[in-house]
Amino acid sequence: MQRRTFLAAGAAALPAAASVSLARSSPVRAEPVRPRYQDGRSPWPICLDTATIRPSSLLDKIRIASEAGFDAIEPWEGELNDFENSGGDLKDLGKRIRDAGLMVPSVIGLWNAIPPTREAFDASLVDSRRRMRQAAAIGAEHIQTIPQPARPWREFDPFWAAARYRELLEIGLNDYDINPAMVFVEFLEGSRTLGQASQIAIDADHPKAKVIPDVFHMLIGGSGFNGLRHMRGDFIAIFQFNDAPAEPAKDELQDSHRVYPGEGILPLEQCLRDLAAIGYTGCVSLELYNPGYWAQDHLEVARTGLAKTVRVIEAAGV
Repeated sequence: MQRRTFLAAGAAALPAAASVSLARSSPVRAEPVRPRYQDGRSPWPICLDTATIRPSSLLDKIRIASEAGFDAIEPWEGELNDFENSGGDLKDLGKRIRDAGLMVPSVIGLWNAIPPTREAFDASLVDSRRRMRQAAAIGAEHIQTIPQPARPWREFDPFWAAARYRELLEIGLNDYDINPAMVFVEFLEGSRTLGQASQIAIDADHPKAKVIPDVFHMLIGGSGFNGLRHMRGDFIAIFQFNDAPAEPAKDELQDSHRVYPGEGILPLEQCLRDLAAIGYTGCVSLELYNPGYWAQDHLEVARTGLAKTVRVIEAAGV
């Protein structure tokens, strides 16, 4: 009886001993703590698209973005080209941006980057390479890839576009250390919706292929707003943010109708919750092309836009 009691007690102790040993050899891994921005109010850095405060100079836009409290700035390639052509040094400009406490997640962009013929594409590389070089010089991570507008196309070939996008990716990453990303805009044949841009990016068959959603174009292009939840966060290069008014009707909306986040009808809070759910960690970029804002004090517009963006993020509970 004593022997049976001893064996039973030993057997009962084995699971506890094994669990202690397992705990010692396999410590629990803590989830990495993701940084938060805007004094902890946002899980994403907030960026200012420079077209929001036209027609200030690029240097003034950098100063305004910094003073308003943005984390990043998204300039246009024409601004970089003008700055360089006027004798400015783009690497020095990049240092000024960093010294102002800003980063450059994206530059807009590679215009007419995917024309419909090989001859036209090869010719377009002269400008595409220049734009990549200039964007890389200021330390940009991405540059927007904008296919040819609809006019020259009769039958858009998405597989042709995917192959050319892959070439742009190889050139950008290998020659300039910058990542081209596909945009979709309502007037772009074959790349007017989130789904079409995603098809081009996926069929490029490249691990660094990415897309750039814009909530305004998700509305007017007919994408809807549920597609985000089907993506992975690292498939998105930057997220363009704004709102759309209830009037005029959707088919009459133009870029000039964009309004501050939270002042329109777009389901911005749900979009943000979807971004958080898929693990997106890039910038949310305030992008407004409203002439009414251009006529106002640009620092005040930037501050108001940032405050309203953060307010929507907080309301989303992310």
